[in-house]
Amino acid sequence: MTERDSQAPASHATTTGMTGGGFYNANSAPQWQAIEAVIPWLEEAAAGLPLEGDGPVGLADFGCSEGRNSIAVMTHVLKTLLPRTDRPVQTIHSDLPTNDFSKLFLSLRPDGASAFQSNRIFSAAVGGSMFDQLLPPASVHLATTFNAIGFLSERPVDVLPGYILPNGPVPIRENGFVSVEDRQTFSELAKQDVARFLKKRALELVPGGKLLLQVFGTTDTARTCDGIYDLLNDAVLDFVETGEISRQTYDRYYQPVYMRSLDELTAPLLESHYGAADLYSLDRKMAYEIAVPFNQAFEADGNLDRYVKDYVNFFRAFSEAVLRNALPDGSDREDLVNRIYARAESLLKAAPERYPFRYAAVAMLLTRAA
Repeated sequence: MTERDSQAPASHATTTGMTGGGFYNANSAPQWQAIEAVIPWLEEAAAGLPLEGDGPVGLADFGCSEGRNSIAVMTHVLKTLLPRTDRPVQTIHSDLPTNDFSKLFLSLRPDGASAFQSNRIFSAAVGGSMFDQLLPPASVHLATTFNAIGFLSERPVDVLPGYILPNGPVPIRENGFVSVEDRQTFSELAKQDVARFLKKRALELVPGGKLLLQVFGTTDTARTCDGIYDLLNDAVLDFVETGEISRQTYDRYYQPVYMRSLDELTAPLLESHYGAADLYSLDRKMAYEIAVPFNQAFEADGNLDRYVKDYVNFFRAFSEAVLRNALPDGSDREDLVNRIYARAESLLKAAPERYPFRYAAVAMLLTRAA
């Protein structure tokens, strides 16, 4: 276990970050597919950014993790932005202080030069919670966040005894439950988190600046939580049945992640009591579903072993830190974590039809009011 993994979450955070050491980078292809769907929005936004004045043009990505997708996003934006201005550009890649930034730093300066192949690009990383102000006032022209806002700023209930995710299990499985009251509690916190994020970014954005929020979520036909969390829940429950995890630990453990609908994402812009409605105009919004690379590969060649490994590694990359910190500290904790994910692999391999996974997302593009 690394020192980073053993640390408690930062203020206004409920996880210590994604699994590091290159693991998240290697297992985030589905996230990139979801990001790629809104890249045209970013290119259009970059083409219309206000660029009057002196000093650097600021680009900021909140929730950069190990940087693979964050750098790819910035590369697309810069292709449109650089021909429009001679000003220097500052790219900011931000995540929690407990995030593993090592791969990000290596990727930003391969061979000692900027990954963006321009001597006008200056890159930096900032550690902190996205629910706080992290950058100077009016210093950012374009800000983005992808998926990170799906992780809630706090745990609004101490126990969630029926399941490990506030959205609840897939209805057809009935392998757990979350009360209507608890779901409403998490839905309201998810809206408040978006409102807080919008208000903090409003302090950092220049008038006319752009803000893109994209996050895994729910549509009328799909929920990103289905399948992956059903599998993790079943794996954890197997260890509850053997007594290696106490029922009390299971009841307190849940992934502090909420799958928003598009209405829940946009609510803070449309309902004045959240305090963000006057700060932005809403340019675009969308709920959508993307094809999952490991699903496509399995459908093409039927390689079950690879499918199982890719499927479990995908959700391990963003669920492992929370699971580890929920388990009692001890010399065998790391081994128990590994065995839980190994159990998930065996459950999936035995019955892949029980855990079908689809990736839904919601997104909105905003303009900072003058």
